[in-house]
Formats: sequence, C-alpha cells, structure tokens
Amino acid sequence: MKDRNFLETVMEFEQQLESLQQQFSDLKKFVAHMVEEHQTLQTENLHLRRRLEELLSNDDSTSKENKNSKKGSLDIGEGYDNLARLYQEGFHVCHVHFGSLRKGEDCLFCLSFLNKQNV
Repeated sequence: MKDRNFLETVMEFEQQLESLQQQFSDLKKFVAHMVEEHQTLQTENLHLRRRLEELLSNDDSTSKENKNSKKGSLDIGEGYDNLARLYQEGFHVCHVHFGSLRKGEDCLFCLSFLNKQNV
C-alpha cells in the first residue's frame, strides 16, 4: 500500500511541475512582450524628445524672424505640413490612433484625413 501511495505522490508532483513549467513559459512570454513594448516606448520617447528640441529651436528662430518682420500671421498650410511631416516620420495623425507609431504600414484613416486637409 505504501508503494501505491508513493507512486501517486510522485505523479502529483509531476503534474505540479508541468503546471509550474507552463506558468513559467507564460511568464517568459509576458516578460518578452513587456520588454519589446518598453523598447518601443523608449524609442518613441527619444524620437519625440528630439522632435521637441527641433521644434523649440525652430520656434526660437521663428520668433526672432517674426520680431524682425512685421508679419504676425502664420502660414495657413503650416498645420497641414506639420501633420504630413509627422505622418512621414511614422506617426498616426488620424483621430483613431493619433500620436501612436504606424510601424511602417500606411493608415487609411490618416491618408483620408490628410487628403481632406489638402482639398
């Protein structure tokens, strides 16, 4: 009887190990996904910081030009140009996914929006 009980205990232990192995595998997949997402966010953050610095330096030069020239109005197409440039840099400009990375694929919402702005 003791041998039977010992065999059942070993089988239960084996099932617990398989369960733990599955949980560990799931955890590894989750961590891999989180690391990938973290890397994507870091890259996007770096890109946005560089873009912000570029815009701030352009803004400083633009404000100096505006002070020198008595023209106070902005170019009407400037907003469209900024959105088109952001789209070309790989960001969504549509209302559905605004500001998120496009991952190299064209977005029909963005293209539709940009075509409306162009008309």
